[in-house]
Amino acid sequence: MEQAFISIKNLYKIFGPKPASAFAIVKNGVDKATLLTQHNHVLGLNDINIDIPRGKIQVIMGLSGSGKSTLIRHLNRLIEPTAGEIIIDGHKIMDFQSPQLLQFRRKMMSMVFQKFALLPHKTVLQNAAYGLDLIGFDKRDAHRRAQTWLERVGLSGFENRYPSQLSGGMQQRVGLARALATDAPILLMDEAFSALDPLIRSDMQGVLLDLQKELHKTIVFITHDLEEALRIGDNIAILRDGVLIQSGSPQEIVLKPADDYVSDFTQEINRSRVLKVESLTHIDDVQTDLILQSDDVLEDALKTFASSKQVHARVVRNGEDIGSISLQDIISAIPRPVLQNENIYR
Repeated sequence: MEQAFISIKNLYKIFGPKPASAFAIVKNGVDKATLLTQHNHVLGLNDINIDIPRGKIQVIMGLSGSGKSTLIRHLNRLIEPTAGEIIIDGHKIMDFQSPQLLQFRRKMMSMVFQKFALLPHKTVLQNAAYGLDLIGFDKRDAHRRAQTWLERVGLSGFENRYPSQLSGGMQQRVGLARALATDAPILLMDEAFSALDPLIRSDMQGVLLDLQKELHKTIVFITHDLEEALRIGDNIAILRDGVLIQSGSPQEIVLKPADDYVSDFTQEINRSRVLKVESLTHIDDVQTDLILQSDDVLEDALKTFASSKQVHARVVRNGEDIGSISLQDIISAIPRPVLQNENIYR
């Protein structure tokens, strides 16, 4: 298992006048509803444990009130925990005093917000350079670096516009360029694409994934949308009422939901567009010249099978054979309504 770059250990957050007293009650097994009605405290997080490898996208998802935004704000200590610890790159951040914490926030983390958080009186270029200004970059160097990232997110030519002159999707691209310009290793994204229209949202997801292939940032991405989580996440943690219900790869979440709550999230998902060939691969000696890549989604694999007229394929990861998969394996993994209602062979 990969060593954790960010490690969240036994994290609790209780809101109210006497959180320490309420913490003892929670440790005795009192749930969120009882804590509120009988003890006038709100249980934000309840014994959260998550390890995040360097260079991966960790999605935190759940419905409103699940604790996902509370959790991400602990990573930069905008919220202080009631109990537990957070270790980032070997450092216990709860031990940081104000000057060290300030440097940590400026150098280690950038954040992309749901509401864009652009300064309306500054140009696109000035907004993109704002984080660099705070760090202390020379103005010319800051603008040069900001210009580079604006080009990378597709905003070349808009440098002298103001936020009010941009669409929502373009404003969020500015926010992403601003976050990337500081070159911080950790990127926090709190419902970053939730305010966007579906097509623009999908486009921004694609921009993020394309950049991540090159940059390998450690990204903590908050969302309430499972389709978004499944598309971008290397790992997904699902919260409910401040409790971590399940943590695993997108394949594990879909194929092995921990309980009915997770099953309800996944039941409407089109598995053919989420599950990858590697999740169904098994080791055997099937002889075939049909090759599938391990990260092919099942929808694409079905099209390959259809065009080849074969019923077995070898599966390859990074040029190495890891096993085989059959047409029947794929058909069995996809709910019948998907096969009936969508022309996946088209």
